[in-house]
Amino acid sequence: MPIILFALLLFVLLALTGVVLLSLALRYRAGTARRQARRWVASLNVWMTSFSAVLFLSFTLLLSFWVGSAFRFALIGITSGAIVGLVGLAITRWESRPEGLFYTPSRWLALIVTLTIAARFIYGWWRATHSGNSAPGNQHWLITASGMQLSLAVAAGLIGYYLVYSIGVRLRLTRHEQRHLGQLQSRRWLHK
Repeated sequence: MPIILFALLLFVLLALTGVVLLSLALRYRAGTARRQARRWVASLNVWMTSFSAVLFLSFTLLLSFWVGSAFRFALIGITSGAIVGLVGLAITRWESRPEGLFYTPSRWLALIVTLTIAARFIYGWWRATHSGNSAPGNQHWLITASGMQLSLAVAAGLIGYYLVYSIGVRLRLTRHEQRHLGQLQSRRWLHK
């Protein structure tokens, strides 16, 4: 009987590992896909990500009454994510076509974001399975920070990244549409 339970547990563990690896691979693939910038999608992304950022920061501000540095970690994460978002906008490949504006996010940046998510899961697992044996004063601040604080920082970093990136896509799309409209108006004026 114990062998059957062990085999079942091993199967569930392997299946879970496969699902996590597949989801990471699909996340990377979706993050590097070429897509057309559409006004309604870009606007929806800006509004929803802004709402998420406000809600998240409000939550961490409330949480900071119980976990002292939660809000500070969230602000550090959002700021870091915003900087990475600006870098992401700078290295995104933009294509202006007659049918619209297309963009392809950086493969390296998508890989870094995906690996950041994976590293947070691995760190959470490590923290859960290893109790702190040495005194906190002898360890690096990253090790002594609670798993919750680092989770908040990583989540805030992702929100900051996507917020800045979605605002950048929306602004770039607006400039593209204005330029395209100006070209159409100048052509009409030349034909009169």
